[in-house]
Amino acid sequence: MSKKSHFAGGVGVLAAAFVGQVAWAQVTLPAQISWTAYDVGSAGYNQAVAIGSALKNELKVDLRVLPGKNDVSRQVPLRGKQVQFSATGVGASYLAQEGVLDFGAKSWGPQEVRVLLTANADSNLTVGVAADLGIKTFADLRGKRVAYIVGSPSLNENVTAILSFANLTWDDVKKVEFPGFGQSWDGIINNQVDAAFATTTSGKAYQLEASPRGIFWPPLPHNDKEGWKRLQDKAPFFAPNVATEGAGLSKEKPNEGAAYPYPILISYADQNADLVYNMTKAMVTLYPKYQGTAPGINGWALERQRFEWAVPYHDGAIRYFKEIGKWTDAHQKHNDNLVKRQQILKAAWAEAVASKVADDQFTKNWMALRAKRLEAAGMPVIYR
Repeated sequence: MSKKSHFAGGVGVLAAAFVGQVAWAQVTLPAQISWTAYDVGSAGYNQAVAIGSALKNELKVDLRVLPGKNDVSRQVPLRGKQVQFSATGVGASYLAQEGVLDFGAKSWGPQEVRVLLTANADSNLTVGVAADLGIKTFADLRGKRVAYIVGSPSLNENVTAILSFANLTWDDVKKVEFPGFGQSWDGIINNQVDAAFATTTSGKAYQLEASPRGIFWPPLPHNDKEGWKRLQDKAPFFAPNVATEGAGLSKEKPNEGAAYPYPILISYADQNADLVYNMTKAMVTLYPKYQGTAPGINGWALERQRFEWAVPYHDGAIRYFKEIGKWTDAHQKHNDNLVKRQQILKAAWAEAVASKVADDQFTKNWMALRAKRLEAAGMPVIYR
C-alpha cells in the first residue's frame, strides 16, 4: 500500500474517532446515574455493568446499578425516584403499564412508564420441547405435557399466547405444575414433562440439548398472519424474530419464532426530558464502546430498535430519535395511541380506588372496571 493510501486510511480512522468524540462531548449527564436491573449475574445486570464502564471511560459518568430479584423490587426504587432509570423486562414495563398481576395490587395500579431504548438480541423467547417426541409444530403439542410454573403468571401467560398461535389452550395439553423455572426444564430432562418456556440461550436449554432427549424449538412461521394475530392478542409485547443463538441453533439452523426486548430501559413519564434525551443519546453514541462486551448486549444497536412496541417512548427519547432521522409519523401515531391507553387505565384506576368495595374484592372490581373502560375506548383488554 502506498504512503498516500496509508495517510488516507489514517485520516479516515481519525475522522471517525473525532466524530464519535464530538457526539459524546455533546452528551450532558450528571456525575452519577442510577439504574435498577435484574439480579447480579443476570444478562441484564452484566450488560448494565458493561454500559457503565463505557459511560465512565468516555464521559466520566458513574453508573450505579441496583440489582432486584423481581419486577416489583426493581420498580420500587424507580417509582420512589431513588433511581432515574431501570433496565428491566416485560413485567416491570408492559405489565406495570397495564396494572395487572403483581401490579394489580391496591398498592400499585397502572404505571405511567416510558421506554428509552430496548435490547433486541439474536435469541428467541419461546417454548422448547424434547426432540425425542418428533414434534414439528406447536399444533403437535396437543395431548402432550406442558410445564406450568406456580407463582409465575407472566411466564404462564407467555405459554398461553404461544399455544394460541396453534389454536390450542391449556385444556388441550396436560398441565404439569413445577415450583420454579429451573425445575420445569429439569422435568423435561427427567421425562416428567415435554415442553417448557425459556429464552433459547438459557443454560437449562443447553442442558436439555446435551441430554438423551435433545431439544427442538417449534417454529412460529412469520407468514401465518392469523396465528400471529392470536398470539399478539394474548401477548402484544411479542414480535416476530429469527434466532440464530441458543441451544441447537446457529446461523445455519435458525428458529423462526418470537421474542420481546430484554432488557428494556425505562423511566416514568414525568422524568426530566433533557435527562432522558441525554441518556438515550449516550446509549446510542457509546454503542461501539460497549458492543460485544456482554452476552446479548448487541441488541441495543440502533438498527435493532422497534419503535412500534407495546409501551410508549419517552418524549426525551423521541426528541433524540427525531434529531437523527429515525422517528416517523407512523411511530408517533402508534406512540400517541399507547399514551392514550395509559391515560384510560389511569382514570379507571382512580375510579377503582374511589369505589367502596372490600379489600378482598378490590382486584376483582379493578379488573372488571379496567376491561369495561378499555372496551368502551375500542382498545384490546388482553388481561381479564
